[in-house]
Amino acid sequence: MEIFTYGFMIQALIGALIVGACAPSVGVFLVQKRMALIGDGLGHVALTGVAFGFLTNISPLWTTLVITALGAVAVEIIRTRGKASGDVALALLFYGGIAGGVFVTSLASGRTNASLNQFLFGSLLTTSIADIWVIGVLGVVVVTMMVLLRPWLSAICHDEEHARVSGLPVQTLNLLLAVTTAVTVSVAMRAVGLLLVSALLVVPVVTVQQLTRGFSATMYGAMGLGLATAGGGFVIAGLLGTVPPGAAIVVLAVALFVLVAAGRAVFFAVRRRQA
Repeated sequence: MEIFTYGFMIQALIGALIVGACAPSVGVFLVQKRMALIGDGLGHVALTGVAFGFLTNISPLWTTLVITALGAVAVEIIRTRGKASGDVALALLFYGGIAGGVFVTSLASGRTNASLNQFLFGSLLTTSIADIWVIGVLGVVVVTMMVLLRPWLSAICHDEEHARVSGLPVQTLNLLLAVTTAVTVSVAMRAVGLLLVSALLVVPVVTVQQLTRGFSATMYGAMGLGLATAGGGFVIAGLLGTVPPGAAIVVLAVALFVLVAAGRAVFFAVRRRQA
């Protein structure tokens, strides 16, 4: 294709593919723990990290990584040690994140307006070689950890009390999952933006869940679907020319979910009628 004759397009595609495979590997555990919205919450916190990057003239990727990791740890501590439930902890994350983002953004007024949109809605086409290396390394680390720790993480997602009785370090694993989610949000913000990052964490997982039964099959199937969706959405955006790649990726992911859900409903309706 002509769109792949440009070096920056190839760089952007590589970034999209890495994020597409990385996000569902974490999202499968979040969906199982009924914490699918934590990606949205951390996306709000990440806004504060981006603003700190502009304020301090440090790369927003690194400030976002630190701020979101701290936010993820705080939520996990509130959820497990405090009296607040998981949804209350997420609400605090939402409110605190967006308020902090607005506050710090106002301090960096005049330097953020043009660049902030790149992180809110994604800006794959401005991805540099250095960004690709950072995204690639972090993506490989996240996927490797999720695959290697899958048996233990799936255990705490199904039943924390049973996992604790079995001798698993439940608190450590929960904190690790929270921090890994923060890393994934920081990596994915260049692909789809902070406002849409939760879609890549959740939608491929819930789509594949309708077709699979085992946890492993769901995890690897979601990673494969995320990879295909990221690549397909990027190509669609390139062919249309005026559509941001992040939006195209998410729209394609949601369209596939609707298609699979509708097909599954029709299939079971026909089976019931035949029976």
